[in-house]
Amino acid sequence: MAVADTNVHYDLDPEIFGLYLDPMRKYSAGLYTSPEDTLEQAQRTKLRFVAERVNLGPGKRLLDIGSGWGSLILFMAQEFGARTVGISPAPNQHAYIHELVRERGLEDLVSTRVGHIEELEIEPRSFDAVTMLGSIVHMPDLGAAFARAHAALRTKGMLYVSESCYRNAAKRAEFGELDSSAFVRDAIFGWGDMRPLSELVRGAEDAGFSVVAVDDLTDHYHRTIEDWLANVARSAERLDEIEAGLADKLTRYLRTANAGWGFTTKHYALTCAKRR
Repeated sequence: MAVADTNVHYDLDPEIFGLYLDPMRKYSAGLYTSPEDTLEQAQRTKLRFVAERVNLGPGKRLLDIGSGWGSLILFMAQEFGARTVGISPAPNQHAYIHELVRERGLEDLVSTRVGHIEELEIEPRSFDAVTMLGSIVHMPDLGAAFARAHAALRTKGMLYVSESCYRNAAKRAEFGELDSSAFVRDAIFGWGDMRPLSELVRGAEDAGFSVVAVDDLTDHYHRTIEDWLANVARSAERLDEIEAGLADKLTRYLRTANAGWGFTTKHYALTCAKRR
């Protein structure tokens, strides 16, 4: 299957994302530890959780596939001294990240590459960790994505994948082509496929990974999106100045995403190890 053009949404003006995400512009589930946690606190907690899952530390090399606005690669470099590489097909994201790298003096630790992991040349066995937060949903060839991640890792390297999934194959068949699902998939992202968790596990195992942990983050993503919705409401006037009707479009997208948690959809984190 051909690589999909999924930067329809992600290549929008960075200001848009700054108006409804946290200050780091992290575009995936946070991790809330108390009812009082802010969105920003939850996203920082989540990044520390990811670092723990992949055994990150000073000098280790990390490849982030689908690096977004750079929250993970910048955080892991600043907080853990890791050397990070981010991959994204959206040029706007790279320009934004490069400016932050320059401002923070992280040129020796952070770099990015424009393109799709299925098409880029990655030096084999050159990374200690690979992360994919909310990005594998946009990769048509699941097997190829896992195979490329496996090839990039050194022996004993770790893979972290977090993704929204249909609860099972029956729910995917029942709800995958509803108007609301098609709106999010096509009108927002350009392309996406929420597979059941079983397909992610099979894809990882077929690529040679050993699954070491599966975490259910569904409730955390629901709360994350509630915080995003509140930010959209607060920023509606400015969002509509950027693009007429944008606040309503984002609200519909986010409410659609939040409507199915636990019934049709779940959000999981899958941690895998490369044993040899």
